[in-house]
Amino acid sequence: MLIIAGSIRVAPEGRDAYLRGCAEVVRQARAAEGCLDFAISADLLDPGRIDVYERWETAAALDRFRGAGPPDDQSAAILDASVARYLVAGVEAP
Repeated sequence: MLIIAGSIRVAPEGRDAYLRGCAEVVRQARAAEGCLDFAISADLLDPGRIDVYERWETAAALDRFRGAGPPDDQSAAILDASVARYLVAGVEAP
């Protein structure tokens, strides 16, 4: 299993528009074979932060879904990003 998690920063006044622009990619990801979860959401405390969380069955499933990245207008809106890929060896109930 793979987890992609972290955050991106955008101008606070542009965050809602950025998130609206992500709705279709979230729909597509959640429908993709091998996607276990996919969320792009507003941070509750920081108006310029967007939280990213993805969970995939395999690297192959992630690779099949991935395109070239966000559209140019969304890429231009990103001021900073801290997103990492985590390889999960095992899963337990909390």
